[in-house]
Amino acid sequence: MTVDNEDQVTESVPELDDDVEAAPVSKASRLDEEGDVAADYLEELLDIADIDGDIDIEVRSGRTYISIVSDDATDTGLGSLVGRDGEILEALQELTRLSVLTATDARSRLVLDVDGYRDRRGRELTTIAQDAAEKVKETGEDLALPPMSAYERKIVHDVVADLGLLSESEGEGQARHIVISPSDD
Repeated sequence: MTVDNEDQVTESVPELDDDVEAAPVSKASRLDEEGDVAADYLEELLDIADIDGDIDIEVRSGRTYISIVSDDATDTGLGSLVGRDGEILEALQELTRLSVLTATDARSRLVLDVDGYRDRRGRELTTIAQDAAEKVKETGEDLALPPMSAYERKIVHDVVADLGLLSESEGEGQARHIVISPSDD
């Protein structure tokens, strides 16, 4: 696949003459396909693990968002897909992205959520970022936060920027964390 622009992807079809290209495939269509492939993969996983859950697919801001939810509030099976600090959820998201890559030959930036974990964690991270920013404003000194995943760091960076402070990721691997600094103003 070759990207012509942000809105279209042109696919070369092997059955046709090499000089002929298929009609442009819209980015929305590609994201819909990505969601369908991911949903099939996750459905199969849920069946194998004997976990009840419904899969919701949403495309927004150029990304596919997939949520696994349960109507039964007492069902704790989905919690096993999140794990401690979302570690299993992160791994499952990467496996799902690999499944999409295998099926479509295109890298995926899909975001997977299980039982509302990412929304809850997002609110928690917003509070952590706001509290840390307040401390930085009071002391005028840099403040390092605990290590976080790339997705979590993105949330914190956005909150800190909205509050008019600077933030930078430091460290490597699982030790990668954010340092919040006063603005240069």
